[in-house]
Amino acid sequence: MKQIDLVAKGIRLVLEDNVLAVISEKTLDTASSAFHNGGGQKKTKAVLNIQVTRGYGDRLLHEDPDAFIVASAKKIGLTEDFVGMVTAAAVKNFALASKREGDIGVSVVATAADDEGNTCSHSESAGEKIQVQPIDGTINIIVIIDGNPTESALISSIITATEAKTAALRELDLRSRYSGDEATGTVTDAIVVAKTSRGQPIVYAGPASKLGQLVGYCTRTAVKEATMKGHECAPDRGIQKRLTERHLSIEKLASELAKAKFLGADQKTIKATLTNLLETDAVFASALFAASQISEEFEQGRNPREFGDAETLGQEFGELLSKQANAKRTGPEDCDGIDLPVFLKQALIALIRNRFSG
Repeated sequence: MKQIDLVAKGIRLVLEDNVLAVISEKTLDTASSAFHNGGGQKKTKAVLNIQVTRGYGDRLLHEDPDAFIVASAKKIGLTEDFVGMVTAAAVKNFALASKREGDIGVSVVATAADDEGNTCSHSESAGEKIQVQPIDGTINIIVIIDGNPTESALISSIITATEAKTAALRELDLRSRYSGDEATGTVTDAIVVAKTSRGQPIVYAGPASKLGQLVGYCTRTAVKEATMKGHECAPDRGIQKRLTERHLSIEKLASELAKAKFLGADQKTIKATLTNLLETDAVFASALFAASQISEEFEQGRNPREFGDAETLGQEFGELLSKQANAKRTGPEDCDGIDLPVFLKQALIALIRNRFSG
């Protein structure tokens, strides 16, 4: 059994098989979205993050999740007095961040990557339409506060931790699998915030407060580290993967460009050309990626007024970067039927057309 001391005396992190647990010698006050004993004003000496084991299917889990949670808790000698979350992530891949300032200390434990190194397979952007499929990944967070925030401040710390989680995902440019927008989390995230109740009452836990800054820093650090333990979220992941995450796969780009008759190339040829350029031409790859970023600004309606219209800017952008400023411009009629964002479409055609000019 692996054990690590946390920021507060008498509180340790325990890892045993599929159970990652925070165990306290004294009672903690908690607020959480945990399935087992979740909610507000719950008292416990243990907070568990339990990994769904292989062979335990979604159907069986959803029919009686408590049975699985209680059975797993027995591995570390617990029966009823605990708060429990469930995750598809590998708990052995946890990340821990702790920090103390004076009389307030915070430890945050986060999990995100599964046994295969996949992370946040159901990442989403809150507010979008989601069609849920079997869940393979999630982000679970345990926040331990060595201090005495009021009930409202404890709830506020959940908001601060959630903001910090989203900031960590955006640092890594994690994208929603449903829309390609910047991810805010996954569809099954859970959080537990617990306090020791030591010291004077703490009224504020927003991001600018002393407690909030500790919670924000530790959460952002732990979530980023836990997420990076999945190979698919490595900061240096390839350009093709980054584009695919934006719903701009090479297959899609090639399929749409093949509709441009003036290129005189079929989908297979265009795909091979794009793949080769992205793998061998850093300038082309960076130009296409920059075009996708600017295109997102237009799509989200936040383009600076100096940009003008997407179609004209896309043409000029692509021509400038491909050094084709004197080449024949592509008119709207040449792009009929190509289902790509206007700016990206014009920029991509300007970047690639000379490759098929003979």
